Amino acid sequence: MIPEEDRPAGWLRDYAGIEADIRQMREFADRLQAEVERNYAPHLSYIADDMKSPIPNPADAFIELVQFLQAHHETQQATAEVVWGMAPATGRLAQAAATIADDYADSDAFSSARVTDVERALAGPSATAARPC
Repeated sequence: MIPEEDRPAGWLRDYAGIEADIRQMREFADRLQAEVERNYAPHLSYIADDMKSPIPNPADAFIELVQFLQAHHETQQATAEVVWGMAPATGRLAQAAATIADDYADSDAFSSARVTDVERALAGPSATAARPC
């Protein structure tokens, strides 16, 4: 018998498996990948063009405007990273769902993938989109 102080937290003791419908996981993977390919990726070049629009340099005497434009530039860079990173990250999620669906397709309808299976699928290689210059 394990002493009480060596047992896991009470909320962890009665955890159960998560049931996943493999057919729906496959459908989710296909739809997610199609959504990115059809409705997101084609617009990336337009977003990049809009974000590369030059902003005129302000007068140095207007310090508040200079500071605002510096903050604007930093925010613009962070936004560009998120926008360009979403397609590969979403593609990786879709690929992970597809991999798990493929691996467990011949199992019973509600198969239980191990956490390591999911982590391995998410850590797999992904194609990355070309980033703007």
